[in-house]
Amino acid sequence: MFKGKELIGEINATVVPYGCLAVWFLGQASVIIKGADVTVYIDPYVSPDPDRSFPPPVTPEEITNMEVCLITHDHSDHLDEAGLPIMAAGNPAAQFMAPAVCLERLQELGIRKQQLMAALPAEETELVPGLQVIPVAAAHEELELDEAGQPRYVGYILQLNGVTLYHSGDTVLFPELIEETRSRNIDLALLPINGRDYYRNSRGIVGNMNYREAAEFAATSGFETVIPLHYDLFAGNAENPGYFVDYLYRNFPEQKFHMMARAERFVYVSAQAFKR
Repeated sequence: MFKGKELIGEINATVVPYGCLAVWFLGQASVIIKGADVTVYIDPYVSPDPDRSFPPPVTPEEITNMEVCLITHDHSDHLDEAGLPIMAAGNPAAQFMAPAVCLERLQELGIRKQQLMAALPAEETELVPGLQVIPVAAAHEELELDEAGQPRYVGYILQLNGVTLYHSGDTVLFPELIEETRSRNIDLALLPINGRDYYRNSRGIVGNMNYREAAEFAATSGFETVIPLHYDLFAGNAENPGYFVDYLYRNFPEQKFHMMARAERFVYVSAQAFKR
């Protein structure tokens, strides 16, 4: 398992055939997605923090291959205020997408206005050639809208290299989300499993779907493969991913899943890979 510059080197050297996506897990909801010609960072949270249960696999300074950066919302473990200015400086051509309420703050962090785009639900955008991005409204316990009626939290559907990937961001389930994602024929879904409860709420920790809900969501929505996220980085807001695996095994034994190790490279292969 590579870290630091070696990890970036592995990403750059990875050749991804059509119908496949390569995924690297950085902890929490932070992932790197690579298709044939595009490297996408989603919620890259790579700044040092004494509360982290493990150090980031890569530093902001070492990230030099960011072509697209997708931010799901403005919480500090998703919008990395310390790291993003460094990442933006090291990747001056990168394109950023985030909820509209985040754009002013991102400009204050030094990201140029022409690099930024608002994440508007159901609006399909080709951020760079070969990558279609469809934002999906999310409810981080509540479905919150800004003054213009746009969601404060989003997930993203990516259509890249013949694969459809869904990164939910931080969210609980609600009917419109289930309907929207079910209609998109998702190949690979990345879902939080840490849940929520009264005691965490009382400490100001906003929650997500739990492992049972994530498992049911994946299995009943037809997601071909599911990867759990958001369970490992902070001791007070964690979950045992084995519960997720056990629940799938007992209730949906035909549902494909993958558990990511820290900084692991996982190559997802869809049926499209065998049709050329």
